[in-house]
Amino acid sequence: MSAASPEVAEIFRLYGDAYQERFGRFSAAQQRVVRDITSCRTSDLGGHLYVCDQCGVITERFNSCRNRHCPKCQKLERERWLEKRQQELLPVPYFHLVFTVPHELNPLFLTEPKTLYNLLFRTAADTLLLIAENPKRLGAKIGFLAVLHSWGQRLDCHPHLHVIVPGGGLSADRQRWVASRRDFFLPVKALSRVFRGKFLEEVGKMARQAQPVFPKRLDPKDQPSAYRCWLEELYTAPWVVYSKPPFGGAERGLQYLARYTHRVAISHDRLRGLENDRVVFDWKDYRDESQIKTMSLEAVEFIRRYLMHVLPSGFHRIRYYGLFANRHRAVNLERCRYLLGVVSSEPDTQDPAAANDESEPESWEERMLRLTGVDPTLCPA
Repeated sequence: MSAASPEVAEIFRLYGDAYQERFGRFSAAQQRVVRDITSCRTSDLGGHLYVCDQCGVITERFNSCRNRHCPKCQKLERERWLEKRQQELLPVPYFHLVFTVPHELNPLFLTEPKTLYNLLFRTAADTLLLIAENPKRLGAKIGFLAVLHSWGQRLDCHPHLHVIVPGGGLSADRQRWVASRRDFFLPVKALSRVFRGKFLEEVGKMARQAQPVFPKRLDPKDQPSAYRCWLEELYTAPWVVYSKPPFGGAERGLQYLARYTHRVAISHDRLRGLENDRVVFDWKDYRDESQIKTMSLEAVEFIRRYLMHVLPSGFHRIRYYGLFANRHRAVNLERCRYLLGVVSSEPDTQDPAAANDESEPESWEERMLRLTGVDPTLCPA
């Protein structure tokens, strides 16, 4: 076998049958991912012919699969997402936070990924909103977006959230923009403790309700002692919430975030070779000063790890909270811009018939009701 850098599609074609012989048939979601990736930019999906109007040369371009797990199809989606988000930037520092969970929770994430991923989103968001609203911390309602990653550099199970949040928020009465320090947002130790408490409280509820999210060796009914020991490990294990330094500007922060929003488990530029039924790829060891190292995995094991990160059908891995929640995002962003002095409270356009009208100027609330159809007084504080 050639040691040339392979593609994920090639690995699937060569070793997909061997994977199913060892680990069983693909799930429906995995089957779709494998089919899409192996068909991406091939004649299976059709294509287009481009003819040069100068020399008449014909070039054939095959269609992309556009699957969100495909390493080839994320650039265009990322650019489209960036274009939409650029309209929502605020002229304030942006902070990047990372919420991680201990590896002792991996059995639950592997058994019931949808339930646990949703729990990760919910508890991390509740933690940020709660601490930010505390008058002793920031004392404001904030808005942010969160992006789920389920993998580590070695393609192992490592669920964590990347969160991008502006440095500030609206006061309770929505009349002031409350700015954070330019070099500090919220205390990470407080975030870690509250995050741990909220997450494990929900895990305890699952155990009491006998929900089918526990593997057999940790089942609270069948293995109560093992479950208690496991829970004690979770309370003593480090729950890391990491806050990176603020970005130099909103635009730079958005470009940085785009590297995370549409990332897949492994990109083609990290693959180094496929030889003797083993896949060789680069990985970054964050525990060793981010040194780039090389790892070799059996091809079937590589496929298993790759497919371990296929998200449940219809699952949203990018979510918006607080001021940026979808329903009232336009209204809240307009209010933030006004308080930051970016836009005027006056209407953008004026009816010619009312050009000489000397009545009271349109208020911000009236303007929002007219432009969006949403009464801003009904929006959550």
